[in-house]
Amino acid sequence: MSGAGKAHAACELLGGSRAGDVFWLDFAWDCARRPVRAGQFFMVRPKRSGVFLGRPLSAAGWRLAGSGAPGSVGFAVALRGKGTRELAEMRPGDVAELVGPLGNAWEDFLPDATSAGGKPVALAGGGIGVAPLAALLRPGAAPEGLSFELHAGFRTEAQGALLLDGLALAGGSGVAVSTEDGSAGRKGRAVDFLEPERYCAVCVCGPEPMMEAVARKCAAAGVPCYASVERRMACGVGACLGCTVKTAGGNRRCCADGAIFDARDVWFDGWR
Repeated sequence: MSGAGKAHAACELLGGSRAGDVFWLDFAWDCARRPVRAGQFFMVRPKRSGVFLGRPLSAAGWRLAGSGAPGSVGFAVALRGKGTRELAEMRPGDVAELVGPLGNAWEDFLPDATSAGGKPVALAGGGIGVAPLAALLRPGAAPEGLSFELHAGFRTEAQGALLLDGLALAGGSGVAVSTEDGSAGRKGRAVDFLEPERYCAVCVCGPEPMMEAVARKCAAAGVPCYASVERRMACGVGACLGCTVKTAGGNRRCCADGAIFDARDVWFDGWR
C-alpha cells in the first residue's frame, strides 16, 4: 500500500441516517486534494472518544465540493462495540479524526474492457459488505467500458434502503436485491442467486462464510474472484502486524496488503 494521498484530518460530520443497527455517516473531505478510490478504507475515530484507536471503515461514496457544498466522504457502519457506538452517537457538527484513504482498490484487480470479452463484473455484497462495492458503481470509479451487476443481500428491506439510498449507478449497471425475510426483492441470500459463469470476474464483500461460498462457486466455474476482507485493525498502515490474513503465500496484512485479495489465495475458515 502506498502512503501517497494518505492524510490525517479532523473532519466535521455533515449528516447521517440509521436503520436498526446500520447507519450512514457523511464527513467533510477534500476529495480534490485527497481522492478516494473504490475499495479503500479510512481509520475513523470521534475526536472526543473513549477509545484509543480508530475503526476501519470502507468508503461507500464521496462527493467533490461544488455549488457551495463541501466535498465529502460517506461510510456505512454496523453497530458492533464501543467504537462504533460512539460513531452512531455523533451529531452533525461533531468532529472525527479520519486517516486515509488506505489500502488497495478494486480497480487494481479488475480486467480492462477488452479482457472482459463483453461480460459484466458481478458485485456480490452481504449486509454492510455492500458499501465498498456500491462505491465501485459511482461514475468514474471503475475502468471505462466495464459494466456491473450488483447482487445485494440484506436481512431486511430497511437495511437495504439505507445502504442503497442515493446510489449513483454507472451506465450499464444493475442491482438485484435479496432479503433474508423476503421483505424486498428475492427471498434468500445474494450468493444463492449468483451464477459466476455469466461474468468475467466477481468482487465480493460481506460475512466471511458468505465470501467463502462465493469463492467456492467462482473456483468451480473458473472465474476470478476478489474479496474485500475484514479484520480488527490497530494502526491501519501495516506497522503493528495485528490484522493477519492467512493466504496460500503466507500471512499478509489486511491493512497494508489489502483489504482486497485474490480470493483464490485466501484461507477462509473451513476451506483449503
